[in-house]
Amino acid sequence: MTIASPPVPESPYFNRELSWLAFNERVLREAGDPRVPLLERLKFLAIFSSNLDEFFMVRVAGLKRQAAAKVSTAPPDGLSPVEQLDAIRSKVAQLVTEQRALLAQVLEELAPRGVRIARMDELSPVECAALDTVFESQVFPVLTPLAVDPGHPFPYLSNLSLSLAVEVRDPERQTVHFARVKVPKSLPRWIPISGRMNTYVPLESVIGENLDALFPGMEVLGWYVFRITRYSDLELPNAEEPEDLLAEIEQQVFKRRFGEVIRLEVQDDMPAHLRALLIEELQDYEEPAMLLGESDVEEAGTLLDLSDLQALASLDVPELKDPPFTPKTPVELQDPDRSIFDVIRERDLLVHHPFDSFPATVERFLETAATDDQVLAIKLTLYRTSGDTEIVRALTQAAQRGKQVAVLVELKARFDEANNITWARQLESFGVHVAYGSAAFKTHTKIAMVVRRESDGIRRYIHVGTGNYNSKTARQYTDLGLFTCSPSIGADVSDLFNSLTGYARQRYYRKLLVAPSNMKDRFLELIERETTHAANGKRARIVAKMNALVDAEVIDALYHASQAGVDIDLIVRGICCLRPRVPGMSERIRVVSVVGRFLEHSRLFYFHNAGADEYYLGSADWMPRNFLRRVEAVAPVDDATLHSNLRSLVDTLLVDNRQAWDLRANGTWVQRQPEGETRSTHAILLADSWGTQPSSRPLEGAYADSRTYAERLGD
Repeated sequence: MTIASPPVPESPYFNRELSWLAFNERVLREAGDPRVPLLERLKFLAIFSSNLDEFFMVRVAGLKRQAAAKVSTAPPDGLSPVEQLDAIRSKVAQLVTEQRALLAQVLEELAPRGVRIARMDELSPVECAALDTVFESQVFPVLTPLAVDPGHPFPYLSNLSLSLAVEVRDPERQTVHFARVKVPKSLPRWIPISGRMNTYVPLESVIGENLDALFPGMEVLGWYVFRITRYSDLELPNAEEPEDLLAEIEQQVFKRRFGEVIRLEVQDDMPAHLRALLIEELQDYEEPAMLLGESDVEEAGTLLDLSDLQALASLDVPELKDPPFTPKTPVELQDPDRSIFDVIRERDLLVHHPFDSFPATVERFLETAATDDQVLAIKLTLYRTSGDTEIVRALTQAAQRGKQVAVLVELKARFDEANNITWARQLESFGVHVAYGSAAFKTHTKIAMVVRRESDGIRRYIHVGTGNYNSKTARQYTDLGLFTCSPSIGADVSDLFNSLTGYARQRYYRKLLVAPSNMKDRFLELIERETTHAANGKRARIVAKMNALVDAEVIDALYHASQAGVDIDLIVRGICCLRPRVPGMSERIRVVSVVGRFLEHSRLFYFHNAGADEYYLGSADWMPRNFLRRVEAVAPVDDATLHSNLRSLVDTLLVDNRQAWDLRANGTWVQRQPEGETRSTHAILLADSWGTQPSSRPLEGAYADSRTYAERLGD
């Protein structure tokens, strides 16, 4: 299968936004892959929609503002904001059309297997009567019809909410009126049909068929579903630090509710006059160039907001889902009577989620620290957390037991701001010292430190991760974590926490690569070192795994390294602005993206270093925002006994022929197809969390030569 990007002017770089759309298209392809269980295909359709919503709320909205402001500066690829918007609209129209076709296909295949979304006209009179009862008892009391006329202004519409545009006629005056009925988010989107297992009708259909109850005495002429998307990024003052960052974030979260409308999704058969009415009424922004226009309208079929398909994808029908799995407890931690601190003191510990249990590793680390009488202090960064977590309970318990607990809560974690404010206040109420970072930098690093009194003095135990301290995403995302009590890394983490909670401009770190202090320079130095080795005739190699590669200076350094003879493999899940395999520029660079059951989220970096292998892991992608506008930390994996695990993981990703896509020089993504043995990364890792099952087969057609990854490392 091949995914082609829209034509763009020839440039050494791919456009960031179009590259992201290509990633979301790879997600969509999973929904159309017959090898994926049907409910999982429904899940990918939901993920595609929620991804696209965020893309519009932030990236498209930002481009519209740039276009309105007539911004003249262009990204490295050279496309202006207007050119990007035109290309995005064209690509999104294609993708949404494909999504609708895939949804129809998946629903058709689900129906004979007992899972259906039914139309109201398919129901029997008895079933309709039962739905009427549900409407009267559970739905009707929640609804509020809102008329639009000279005495009733057009109502406020919340972001991403479903609404019905209703036309009614007054039979006495023969006048036609417009009203809006919101489909309440407080009710389930899918209403079960009594007597039919796993058969549902959309809530909006139930409301639409019962509008007579909302407009008694009026003739309902028609109803049509629509949905809006608003600009939803935070706008913090750049001139100076707010006096109260918490209050400022709360204010911005409130203001975000009233951001300009940048997309209108409508039901296909909505009459032109209603569509025009909505466009006119939603032009509520003062800047004319920002007004909603016909080009911002998306015909979305008969079923809008497909992100709600996630609820159906969660149905308990095992034969239509991926096989369940139980995360493993690492061998080193399987003795319940042995302290996790004893294990880490003996040797560094590397974990790989979700294959290694998050509760048995990260949560155990913090829970043990909370109750251990020798622990003096716990420090942690929280970017995103989930619900009433064991981690939050451990932190509050530690504070109540008199330990010093300091938590850096990132209030600006996009779309988790309100949640993080709640957790920050709860932690403070238990005596935890809570800091919020700064308005200028997001604290994105994932680090924890436990300070413990031991017989030979004070020792610091460190966890550096690639993923959030979030038990939910730890079951869905692939992430790495390093536990160590290295004195130098411990000292660096202490310095980093001091700079986050106090006043410091720490520039020097012993081991850590820290943004914005030294990370970009250090990565450029590591790339340059490989370049020098290659120029001197030595074997030189770089493997980098990340979510996104955008930074032009790093891309240029990789181009230079390729030209010098460095062999480079990039495993990039999402955005990749680097153009690989271009003769004379990047012919030694290969880019692969792995999309499958779990979201590839770990960041891992390998440098051959003339045979003295170096591995690094941490929170940062190679993007300007990670280098310049976020606090990030990447740590070396110094324990050479752990390198074989990381090498096996990278090898597994690079030889994947089921979930992997190769990026070509022309911008197309080509999905690999197995010829003989299927090598699926996530299936292999579920059997063995490091993918150490050996394969004697050479790489076929994906790389410049046929040697295995291990051979190319020099084994």
